[in-house]
Amino acid sequence: MFDRIIENELFEQISDNPAVALVGPRQVGKTTLVKNLQQRFEKPSIYLDLESNADLARLRDAELYLDERRESMIILDEIQRMPSLFPLMRSLIDRQREPGRFLLLGSASPDMLKNSSETLAGRISYLELHPLQFDEVHNEVAYSVHWLRGGYPAMLLAVSDRSSFRKMSDFVNTYIERDLPLLGLPGNPSNVRLLLNMLVSVHGGLLNISQLANSLKMTVPTIQTYLDYLENAFLIRRLLPWHINVNKRLVKTPKIYIRDSGMLHSLAGITSSEDLAGNIIIGNSWEGYVIQQIIAALPFNVQPFFYRTHDGAELDLILVKGTSVKIAIEIKYTNSPSLSRGNTLAQQDLGNPLLLVVTPSAEDYLLRENIQVCSIATVKNYLNAAL
Repeated sequence: MFDRIIENELFEQISDNPAVALVGPRQVGKTTLVKNLQQRFEKPSIYLDLESNADLARLRDAELYLDERRESMIILDEIQRMPSLFPLMRSLIDRQREPGRFLLLGSASPDMLKNSSETLAGRISYLELHPLQFDEVHNEVAYSVHWLRGGYPAMLLAVSDRSSFRKMSDFVNTYIERDLPLLGLPGNPSNVRLLLNMLVSVHGGLLNISQLANSLKMTVPTIQTYLDYLENAFLIRRLLPWHINVNKRLVKTPKIYIRDSGMLHSLAGITSSEDLAGNIIIGNSWEGYVIQQIIAALPFNVQPFFYRTHDGAELDLILVKGTSVKIAIEIKYTNSPSLSRGNTLAQQDLGNPLLLVVTPSAEDYLLRENIQVCSIATVKNYLNAAL
Protein backbone atom coordinates (compact mmCIF):
# COMPACT_ATOMS: atom_id res chain seq x y z
CA MET A 1 0.00 0.00 0.00
CA PHE A 2 1.50 3.30 -1.12
CA ASP A 3 0.68 6.50 0.75
CA ARG A 4 -1.67 8.52 -1.44
CA ILE A 5 -1.20 12.26 -1.79
CA ILE A 6 -4.97 12.79 -1.62
CA GLU A 7 -5.25 11.48 1.97
CA ASN A 8 -4.98 14.84 3.75
CA GLU A 9 -7.46 16.49 1.44
CA LEU A 10 -9.88 13.59 1.91
CA PHE A 11 -9.78 14.01 5.69
CA GLU A 12 -10.22 17.78 5.30
CA GLN A 13 -13.29 17.43 3.09
CA ILE A 14 -14.86 14.78 5.34
CA SER A 15 -14.48 17.13 8.32
CA ASP A 16 -16.19 19.96 6.41
CA ASN A 17 -18.95 18.38 4.29
CA PRO A 18 -21.93 16.11 4.99
CA ALA A 19 -21.08 14.02 1.92
CA VAL A 20 -17.84 13.42 0.06
CA ALA A 21 -17.56 11.52 -3.21
CA LEU A 22 -14.24 9.89 -4.03
CA VAL A 23 -14.45 9.08 -7.72
CA GLY A 24 -12.12 7.58 -10.29
CA PRO A 25 -11.81 4.62 -12.65
CA ARG A 26 -12.24 1.07 -11.43
CA GLN A 27 -9.23 -0.66 -9.86
CA VAL A 28 -7.50 2.64 -9.17
CA GLY A 29 -7.40 1.99 -5.41
CA LYS A 30 -10.43 3.82 -3.97
CA THR A 31 -11.65 0.94 -1.83
CA THR A 32 -8.15 0.02 -0.67
CA LEU A 33 -7.43 3.61 0.34
CA VAL A 34 -10.64 4.07 2.31
CA LYS A 35 -10.38 0.72 4.10
CA ASN A 36 -6.84 1.58 5.15
CA LEU A 37 -8.03 4.94 6.52
CA GLN A 38 -11.18 3.72 8.28
CA GLN A 39 -9.57 3.49 11.71
CA ARG A 40 -8.46 7.12 11.44
CA PHE A 41 -11.90 8.59 10.76
CA GLU A 42 -13.34 10.61 13.66
CA LYS A 43 -16.67 8.79 13.47
CA PRO A 44 -17.24 5.05 13.52
CA SER A 45 -17.88 3.94 9.96
CA ILE A 46 -19.92 1.28 8.18
CA TYR A 47 -18.76 0.02 4.78
CA LEU A 48 -21.34 -1.18 2.26
CA ASP A 49 -20.43 -2.57 -1.16
CA LEU A 50 -23.31 -2.05 -3.57
CA GLU A 51 -22.00 -4.91 -5.73
CA SER A 52 -22.55 -7.30 -2.77
CA ASN A 53 -25.93 -9.01 -2.51
CA ALA A 54 -25.54 -9.21 1.28
CA ASP A 55 -24.99 -5.45 1.58
CA LEU A 56 -27.80 -4.72 -0.85
CA ALA A 57 -30.11 -6.77 1.37
CA ARG A 58 -29.35 -4.42 4.27
CA LEU A 59 -30.68 -1.56 2.17
CA ARG A 60 -34.06 -3.06 1.33
CA ASP A 61 -35.49 -0.40 3.64
CA ALA A 62 -32.67 2.04 3.03
CA GLU A 63 -34.23 4.96 4.90
CA LEU A 64 -34.71 2.97 8.10
CA TYR A 65 -31.26 1.37 7.90
CA LEU A 66 -29.38 4.61 7.26
CA ASP A 67 -31.40 6.72 9.72
CA GLU A 68 -30.78 4.25 12.54
CA ARG A 69 -27.05 4.59 11.91
CA ARG A 70 -26.98 8.38 11.73
CA GLU A 71 -24.12 8.58 14.25
CA SER A 72 -21.84 6.60 11.95
CA MET A 73 -20.27 7.58 8.66
CA ILE A 74 -21.78 5.41 5.94
CA ILE A 75 -19.35 4.39 3.20
CA LEU A 76 -21.15 3.40 0.01
CA ASP A 77 -18.92 1.73 -2.59
CA GLU A 78 -19.93 1.61 -6.28
CA ILE A 79 -22.58 4.25 -5.57
CA GLN A 80 -23.41 4.63 -9.29
CA ARG A 81 -25.26 1.33 -9.01
CA MET A 82 -27.95 2.90 -6.78
CA PRO A 83 -28.63 6.47 -7.92
CA SER A 84 -31.98 6.21 -6.12
CA LEU A 85 -30.06 6.74 -2.86
CA PHE A 86 -29.15 10.35 -3.69
CA PRO A 87 -32.57 11.93 -2.87
CA LEU A 88 -32.69 9.87 0.34
CA MET A 89 -29.23 11.05 1.37
CA ARG A 90 -30.29 14.65 0.76
CA SER A 91 -33.29 14.16 3.04
CA LEU A 92 -31.20 12.51 5.78
CA ILE A 93 -28.55 15.22 5.59
CA ASP A 94 -31.16 17.97 5.83
CA ARG A 95 -32.65 16.37 8.95
CA GLN A 96 -29.24 16.20 10.63
CA ARG A 97 -26.69 18.32 8.82
CA GLU A 98 -23.21 17.59 10.11
CA PRO A 99 -19.86 16.70 8.52
CA GLY A 100 -18.99 13.14 7.62
CA ARG A 101 -22.43 11.61 7.15
CA PHE A 102 -21.62 9.83 3.85
CA LEU A 103 -18.49 8.84 1.96
CA LEU A 104 -19.33 7.73 -1.57
CA LEU A 105 -16.98 5.72 -3.78
CA GLY A 106 -17.65 5.16 -7.43
CA SER A 107 -16.69 5.01 -11.05
CA ALA A 108 -18.20 8.20 -12.39
CA SER A 109 -20.92 8.09 -15.01
CA PRO A 110 -23.12 10.78 -16.54
CA ASP A 111 -26.06 9.48 -14.47
CA MET A 112 -24.04 9.51 -11.25
CA LEU A 113 -22.77 13.02 -11.80
CA LYS A 114 -26.22 14.28 -12.77
CA ASN A 115 -28.03 12.72 -9.82
CA SER A 116 -25.51 13.67 -7.18
CA SER A 117 -24.95 17.21 -8.39
CA GLU A 118 -28.68 17.92 -8.62
CA THR A 119 -29.87 16.27 -5.41
CA LEU A 120 -26.86 16.91 -3.15
CA ALA A 121 -25.95 20.39 -4.34
CA GLY A 122 -24.36 22.34 -1.52
CA ARG A 123 -23.95 19.16 0.53
CA ILE A 124 -21.27 17.22 -1.35
CA SER A 125 -17.61 17.65 -2.25
CA TYR A 126 -15.92 15.72 -5.06
CA LEU A 127 -12.38 14.36 -5.04
CA GLU A 128 -10.79 12.38 -7.85
CA LEU A 129 -8.37 9.56 -7.11
CA HIS A 130 -5.98 9.25 -10.03
CA PRO A 131 -3.90 6.18 -10.86
CA LEU A 132 -0.75 6.04 -8.76
CA GLN A 133 1.35 9.15 -9.40
CA PHE A 134 5.10 8.99 -9.84
CA ASP A 135 5.50 11.12 -6.70
CA GLU A 136 3.69 8.38 -4.76
CA VAL A 137 5.88 5.52 -6.00
CA HIS A 138 9.25 7.07 -6.90
CA ASN A 139 11.03 5.52 -3.91
CA GLU A 140 10.25 2.04 -5.19
CA VAL A 141 9.58 2.34 -8.93
CA ALA A 142 11.71 3.94 -11.67
CA TYR A 143 9.98 6.51 -13.86
CA SER A 144 10.62 4.31 -16.92
CA VAL A 145 8.65 1.44 -15.36
CA HIS A 146 5.89 3.75 -14.19
CA TRP A 147 5.64 5.29 -17.66
CA LEU A 148 5.58 1.90 -19.40
CA ARG A 149 3.07 0.22 -17.09
CA GLY A 150 0.97 3.18 -15.98
CA GLY A 151 -0.45 3.90 -12.56
CA TYR A 152 -3.08 1.23 -11.97
CA PRO A 153 -1.76 -0.65 -8.91
CA ALA A 154 -2.27 -4.20 -10.21
CA MET A 155 -0.49 -3.42 -13.48
CA LEU A 156 2.30 -1.34 -11.97
CA LEU A 157 3.16 -3.98 -9.38
CA ALA A 158 2.89 -7.01 -11.69
CA VAL A 159 5.77 -9.50 -11.57
CA SER A 160 6.84 -8.68 -15.14
CA ASP A 161 6.12 -6.35 -18.04
CA ARG A 162 4.42 -9.23 -19.83
CA SER A 163 2.16 -9.87 -16.83
CA SER A 164 1.37 -6.16 -16.59
CA PHE A 165 0.42 -6.07 -20.28
CA ARG A 166 -1.85 -9.11 -19.84
CA LYS A 167 -3.55 -7.61 -16.78
CA MET A 168 -4.18 -4.34 -18.61
CA SER A 169 -5.58 -6.16 -21.65
CA ASP A 170 -8.01 -8.03 -19.39
CA PHE A 171 -8.90 -4.79 -17.61
CA VAL A 172 -9.67 -2.97 -20.88
CA ASN A 173 -11.77 -5.89 -22.11
CA THR A 174 -13.77 -5.97 -18.89
CA TYR A 175 -14.29 -2.22 -18.96
CA ILE A 176 -15.52 -2.30 -22.56
CA GLU A 177 -17.70 -5.40 -22.31
CA ARG A 178 -19.14 -5.00 -18.79
CA ASP A 179 -18.39 -1.79 -16.94
CA LEU A 180 -19.13 0.84 -19.58
CA PRO A 181 -22.49 -0.79 -20.52
CA LEU A 182 -23.38 -0.87 -16.80
CA LEU A 183 -22.61 2.84 -16.64
CA GLY A 184 -25.15 3.35 -19.41
CA LEU A 185 -23.03 3.46 -22.56
CA PRO A 186 -25.26 2.50 -25.48
CA GLY A 187 -24.10 0.63 -28.54
CA ASN A 188 -21.87 -2.26 -29.44
CA PRO A 189 -18.77 -2.84 -27.26
CA SER A 190 -16.78 -3.74 -30.38
CA ASN A 191 -17.33 -0.20 -31.65
CA VAL A 192 -15.95 1.20 -28.39
CA ARG A 193 -12.90 -1.03 -28.84
CA LEU A 194 -12.40 0.29 -32.37
CA LEU A 195 -12.65 3.86 -31.13
CA LEU A 196 -10.11 3.28 -28.34
CA ASN A 197 -7.70 1.71 -30.82
CA MET A 198 -8.17 4.70 -33.13
CA LEU A 199 -7.48 7.10 -30.24
CA VAL A 200 -4.00 5.57 -29.90
CA SER A 201 -3.07 7.05 -33.28
CA VAL A 202 -4.38 10.54 -32.39
CA HIS A 203 -3.20 10.56 -28.76
CA GLY A 204 -1.71 13.99 -28.08
CA GLY A 205 -3.22 15.47 -31.25
CA LEU A 206 -6.13 17.78 -31.96
CA LEU A 207 -9.49 16.03 -31.70
CA ASN A 208 -11.25 15.78 -35.05
CA ILE A 209 -14.55 14.02 -34.38
CA SER A 210 -15.63 14.11 -38.02
CA GLN A 211 -12.42 12.39 -39.07
CA LEU A 212 -12.91 9.70 -36.42
CA ALA A 213 -16.49 9.19 -37.53
CA ASN A 214 -15.47 8.82 -41.18
CA SER A 215 -12.63 6.41 -40.35
CA LEU A 216 -14.84 4.23 -38.16
CA LYS A 217 -17.95 4.55 -40.36
CA MET A 218 -19.98 5.86 -37.42
CA THR A 219 -21.99 9.04 -37.04
CA VAL A 220 -20.58 12.15 -35.38
CA PRO A 221 -23.21 12.01 -32.57
CA THR A 222 -22.27 8.37 -31.87
CA ILE A 223 -18.58 9.22 -31.58
CA GLN A 224 -19.43 12.19 -29.36
CA THR A 225 -21.54 9.96 -27.09
CA TYR A 226 -18.75 7.37 -26.79
CA LEU A 227 -16.17 10.05 -26.02
CA ASP A 228 -18.42 11.55 -23.35
CA TYR A 229 -18.74 8.19 -21.60
CA LEU A 230 -15.04 7.41 -21.88
CA GLU A 231 -14.23 10.82 -20.41
CA ASN A 232 -16.74 10.49 -17.57
CA ALA A 233 -15.23 7.08 -16.79
CA PHE A 234 -11.82 8.81 -16.50
CA LEU A 235 -10.29 6.79 -19.35
CA ILE A 236 -9.59 9.70 -21.71
CA ARG A 237 -8.90 13.40 -21.33
CA ARG A 238 -9.91 16.26 -23.59
CA LEU A 239 -7.44 19.07 -22.86
CA LEU A 240 -8.99 22.40 -23.76
CA PRO A 241 -7.15 25.26 -25.47
CA TRP A 242 -6.54 28.56 -23.71
CA HIS A 243 -8.13 31.33 -25.74
CA ILE A 244 -8.58 34.40 -23.56
CA ASN A 245 -6.24 36.39 -25.82
CA VAL A 246 -8.72 37.80 -28.35
CA ASN A 247 -5.98 39.48 -30.40
CA LYS A 248 -4.58 36.13 -31.58
CA ARG A 249 -5.92 33.62 -34.08
CA LEU A 250 -6.12 30.72 -31.65
CA VAL A 251 -6.76 27.03 -32.14
CA LYS A 252 -10.03 26.24 -30.35
CA THR A 253 -10.13 22.46 -30.80
CA PRO A 254 -9.28 20.30 -27.76
CA LYS A 255 -6.44 17.79 -27.70
CA ILE A 256 -7.18 14.16 -26.86
CA TYR A 257 -5.23 11.85 -24.55
CA ILE A 258 -5.68 8.34 -23.19
CA ARG A 259 -5.10 9.16 -19.54
CA ASP A 260 -3.08 6.19 -18.32
CA SER A 261 0.15 5.50 -20.17
CA GLY A 262 -0.10 1.78 -19.42
CA MET A 263 -3.51 1.65 -21.07
CA LEU A 264 -2.18 3.55 -24.09
CA HIS A 265 0.72 1.12 -24.43
CA SER A 266 -1.53 -1.92 -24.05
CA LEU A 267 -3.87 -0.67 -26.78
CA ALA A 268 -0.82 0.00 -28.99
CA GLY A 269 0.56 -3.51 -28.41
CA ILE A 270 3.62 -2.20 -26.55
CA THR A 271 4.77 -4.81 -24.01
CA SER A 272 8.30 -3.71 -23.08
CA SER A 273 10.61 -0.71 -22.90
CA GLU A 274 12.26 -1.92 -26.13
CA ASP A 275 8.88 -1.91 -27.88
CA LEU A 276 8.24 1.62 -26.64
CA ALA A 277 11.67 2.91 -27.65
CA GLY A 278 11.10 1.85 -31.25
CA ASN A 279 7.49 2.96 -31.54
CA ILE A 280 6.35 6.02 -33.45
CA ILE A 281 4.12 7.11 -30.55
CA ILE A 282 6.97 7.45 -28.03
CA GLY A 283 7.02 11.27 -28.11
CA ASN A 284 3.26 11.63 -27.75
CA SER A 285 3.24 8.92 -25.10
CA TRP A 286 5.82 10.83 -23.04
CA GLU A 287 3.81 14.04 -23.44
CA GLY A 288 0.61 12.38 -22.24
CA TYR A 289 2.41 10.72 -19.33
CA VAL A 290 3.88 14.00 -18.08
CA ILE A 291 0.58 15.85 -18.52
CA GLN A 292 -1.21 13.19 -16.45
CA GLN A 293 1.38 13.43 -13.65
CA ILE A 294 1.11 17.23 -13.54
CA ILE A 295 -2.68 17.45 -13.71
CA ALA A 296 -3.08 14.78 -11.03
CA ALA A 297 -1.05 16.96 -8.65
CA LEU A 298 -2.80 20.29 -9.28
CA PRO A 299 -4.69 22.19 -6.57
CA PHE A 300 -8.44 22.42 -7.15
CA ASN A 301 -8.22 26.12 -8.11
CA VAL A 302 -5.67 25.65 -10.92
CA GLN A 303 -6.88 24.67 -14.38
CA PRO A 304 -4.83 23.06 -17.20
CA PHE A 305 -4.95 24.12 -20.85
CA PHE A 306 -2.71 24.01 -23.89
CA TYR A 307 -1.84 27.01 -26.06
CA ARG A 308 -1.62 27.13 -29.84
CA THR A 309 -2.15 29.81 -32.45
CA HIS A 310 -2.61 29.51 -36.19
CA ASP A 311 0.63 31.46 -36.53
CA GLY A 312 2.68 28.62 -34.99
CA ALA A 313 3.01 29.68 -31.34
CA GLU A 314 2.42 26.67 -29.08
CA LEU A 315 3.03 25.17 -25.65
CA ASP A 316 2.02 21.70 -24.46
CA LEU A 317 0.48 22.81 -21.15
CA ILE A 318 -0.28 26.01 -19.30
CA LEU A 319 -1.56 26.24 -15.74
CA VAL A 320 -4.08 28.97 -15.01
CA LYS A 321 -5.36 30.35 -11.72
CA GLY A 322 -8.33 32.64 -12.24
CA THR A 323 -7.42 34.38 -15.48
CA SER A 324 -3.68 34.43 -14.81
CA VAL A 325 -1.23 32.04 -16.46
CA LYS A 326 1.05 30.92 -13.63
CA ILE A 327 3.28 28.39 -15.39
CA ALA A 328 3.89 27.30 -18.98
CA ILE A 329 5.19 23.81 -19.71
CA GLU A 330 6.84 22.25 -22.74
CA ILE A 331 7.48 18.50 -22.73
CA LYS A 332 10.51 17.04 -24.51
CA TYR A 333 11.59 13.42 -24.75
CA THR A 334 15.28 14.28 -24.75
CA ASN A 335 17.87 15.24 -22.16
CA SER A 336 19.26 17.93 -24.49
CA PRO A 337 16.12 20.00 -25.13
CA SER A 338 15.85 23.04 -27.35
CA LEU A 339 12.88 25.31 -27.82
CA SER A 340 11.27 26.22 -31.11
CA ARG A 341 10.45 29.72 -32.21
CA GLY A 342 6.80 28.82 -31.63
CA ASN A 343 7.52 27.98 -27.98
CA THR A 344 9.24 31.34 -27.48
CA LEU A 345 6.41 33.24 -29.16
CA ALA A 346 3.84 31.46 -27.01
CA GLN A 347 5.70 32.36 -23.81
CA GLN A 348 5.75 35.99 -24.93
CA ASP A 349 2.03 35.90 -25.85
CA LEU A 350 1.23 34.68 -22.33
CA GLY A 351 3.13 37.44 -20.54
CA ASN A 352 6.44 35.62 -20.08
CA PRO A 353 5.49 33.24 -17.24
CA LEU A 354 7.99 30.72 -15.93
CA LEU A 355 8.46 28.06 -18.63
CA LEU A 356 9.31 24.56 -17.45
CA VAL A 357 10.88 22.19 -19.97
CA VAL A 358 10.20 18.69 -18.67
CA THR A 359 12.60 15.94 -19.74
CA PRO A 360 13.03 12.31 -18.64
CA SER A 361 16.02 12.52 -16.33
CA ALA A 362 18.31 15.46 -17.07
CA GLU A 363 19.82 17.53 -14.29
CA ASP A 364 17.91 20.73 -13.61
CA TYR A 365 19.37 23.88 -15.11
CA LEU A 366 18.35 27.26 -16.54
CA LEU A 367 18.15 27.11 -20.32
CA ARG A 368 17.87 30.88 -20.34
CA GLU A 369 16.17 33.53 -18.24
CA ASN A 370 12.78 32.35 -16.97
CA ILE A 371 13.14 28.98 -18.74
CA GLN A 372 13.90 26.06 -16.41
CA VAL A 373 14.80 22.56 -17.57
CA CYS A 374 13.66 19.96 -15.05
CA SER A 375 12.92 16.25 -14.88
CA ILE A 376 9.77 14.27 -14.23
CA ALA A 377 11.19 13.70 -10.72
CA THR A 378 11.60 17.41 -9.91
CA VAL A 379 8.83 19.17 -11.82
CA LYS A 380 6.52 19.12 -8.80
CA ASN A 381 9.02 21.21 -6.78
CA TYR A 382 8.60 24.05 -9.27
CA LEU A 383 4.83 23.64 -9.38
CA ASN A 384 4.59 23.84 -5.59
CA ALA A 385 6.74 26.97 -5.51
CA ALA A 386 4.75 28.79 -8.20
CA LEU A 387 1.20 27.69 -7.38
